[in-house]
Amino acid sequence: MKKILLVVFMCLCIAAPAFAFDGNEMLKRVDRNLNPESYELYRKLINIEPDGSKKEFVMYAVKKGKEKMASVFLSPASEKGRSTLRIGENMWLYIPNVGKPIRITSLQSVTGGVFNNSDIMRLDYSAEYNCEKVEAIDEGYILHLKAKTNAVAYDRVKMWVYGKRLLPDKTECFASSGMLIKTLYFKKIKDFGGGIVRPAVIETDSPLYQGYKSIMIFAKMKEKDLPDEVFTLNYMSKVEGLRQ
Repeated sequence: MKKILLVVFMCLCIAAPAFAFDGNEMLKRVDRNLNPESYELYRKLINIEPDGSKKEFVMYAVKKGKEKMASVFLSPASEKGRSTLRIGENMWLYIPNVGKPIRITSLQSVTGGVFNNSDIMRLDYSAEYNCEKVEAIDEGYILHLKAKTNAVAYDRVKMWVYGKRLLPDKTECFASSGMLIKTLYFKKIKDFGGGIVRPAVIETDSPLYQGYKSIMIFAKMKEKDLPDEVFTLNYMSKVEGLRQ
């Protein structure tokens, strides 16, 4: 009888999803499935107003490790040459001919619209959040995330994750008061090559901005080795030179 119980127990352990026991490990896997640890990409951001009018931005961005990201505006002409830098929770905006970079915050937005700077300069989720709970659902999981510090844009995030792909389908972002700030929808799974298969589109709306919508479209994402020098204030005027 003891042998039978032992066999049953071992079978259950093998069959159980490994991630069910450690939400933080699952979150790290989600991060790596979304993008390599260090990469380059192009993004188009589209802000749509209630009257249907649109404003579009094209950016080139690079990221290294869990906490460093830099980007530069390629269009429109009025924004060309502006660049941003994020190191952990510290963010800067560089404007040509203005002088030294200026500090910006996660809840501001360099493009306007519903995406804030934290969304646009997204770090690894596991760098900013702890997973407090994993909730199993029919097609995957819901990860209940809590910010590690008060400097993070959202106090709590609920992330719906595909079971097989371990990619996000939707996230709901909340303030410390429990108020829903915005919802992000991850769409159009695309093979970028090099083993990168992830959503190519993120859409967002917010109860705080009724009738407004923002869309982020990803292109040409690939792994890229980058020197630490790229992620410094002195390099902000040179980011566009990384393009090949």
